[in-house]
Amino acid sequence: MEKYIIKGGKKLKGEVRVSGAKNATLKLMAASILTEEPTLLRNVPNIKDVYFMCRVLEELGFKVRMENRTVEIKPHFSLKIETPYELVSKMRASIGVLGPLLARLGKARVALPGGCNIGSRKIDLHLRGLEVLRARIKVEHGFIEAEANGLVGDKISLDFPSVGATENLLMAAVLAEGTTFIENAAHEPEIVDLANFLNKMGAKIKGAGTFLIEIQGVKRLHGVDYTVMSDRIEAGTFIVAAVLTKGEVYVKGFRKDYLELVLDKFREAGLKLLADSQGIWVAEQKGIKAIDIVTLPYPGFPTDLQPQVMVLLSLADGTSIITENVFESRFAHVEELKRFGCDIETQGHHAIIRGTNKLNAAKINATDLRGGAALVLAGLVANGSTQVGEIHHIDRGYEHFEQKLRGLGADIIRQKDSKFAAAERPLLPSQPWL
Repeated sequence: MEKYIIKGGKKLKGEVRVSGAKNATLKLMAASILTEEPTLLRNVPNIKDVYFMCRVLEELGFKVRMENRTVEIKPHFSLKIETPYELVSKMRASIGVLGPLLARLGKARVALPGGCNIGSRKIDLHLRGLEVLRARIKVEHGFIEAEANGLVGDKISLDFPSVGATENLLMAAVLAEGTTFIENAAHEPEIVDLANFLNKMGAKIKGAGTFLIEIQGVKRLHGVDYTVMSDRIEAGTFIVAAVLTKGEVYVKGFRKDYLELVLDKFREAGLKLLADSQGIWVAEQKGIKAIDIVTLPYPGFPTDLQPQVMVLLSLADGTSIITENVFESRFAHVEELKRFGCDIETQGHHAIIRGTNKLNAAKINATDLRGGAALVLAGLVANGSTQVGEIHHIDRGYEHFEQKLRGLGADIIRQKDSKFAAAERPLLPSQPWL
């Protein structure tokens, strides 16, 4: 177990390049199951969730090699239909192998997924959609067991524009017989990236990025060489870090149109942001205005940036309200933020944030991936030395987080926690593995 030690008060300066998107990479890796040929993914972030997904694919019978942010995936020997509980329980995105396994092999046995504890994220939409495509599904003993004598295209209407369900059903439908329509589909940029990847493999998908996706099934898909999109959530995190520290930072290497509403909200808060074709320049800020935020599926304000923005609004002039409409338990970080001196009150799915003049260092623990990042941001601006424990949550989604922050001038180091004698398995092996 490791922790961060952060000495606050350092102004961030310089430039930082955004890594590949976690949420896109994991589903592209799952989609590689759909072809019998090798797949090459570039711009892959070196993060814990990618490591776990590599191991999931290895357990299924694939040969996986990662080096220099490139992952090569090859079918190897006979493929298995079952994912092990000890891996799947660590990562929610592992449910994404269900659709591809079912489409490619006709069977799948996938352990119920784990991941961040930020509220109920039911998989009913995944399962009901697959049943529409003629799959037979039962859930028992902690596993989802699915079978199909060939999937058949049909119209699937989602009760909620779930990103995970849309992706799973999209991957299943590309090899189904006939045409599938997904109504009320999620249209996050990561959905578009997945559709672009599948189309490059030979799929026939129209409408990705809208509420109606049309998939015409094909007999087979071929391997591809594909570059993963950049991580819009990481970009937003570094923009907030720069603002909090009154820094001057150029956040580059991402599509700013994927953060359009977020950037509009930042400007509403009085932030000085200059955009060019490569990224966003954050100028030194003189003050932050209180604003209200409502999280919604894309193109609404992303729930994955809610904790980071909560830190920002804790130092705003006035009272702000954040309404969380995506995950009912995504305020777990609030109690930890209060230890810094943040004045936050929660009422159901609303958080009332009264701005304060300063934050003081605290000893706290990361509660989840994005909440953990928010605590690090609070430590950057707090007076004194902050200790953030349970940082394995942060390792799941941010590549070399402390190294990038140090490159901007932050005083942050990673230390082994002396309370734990046993060392964990390294995040990623130093050499490529098979």
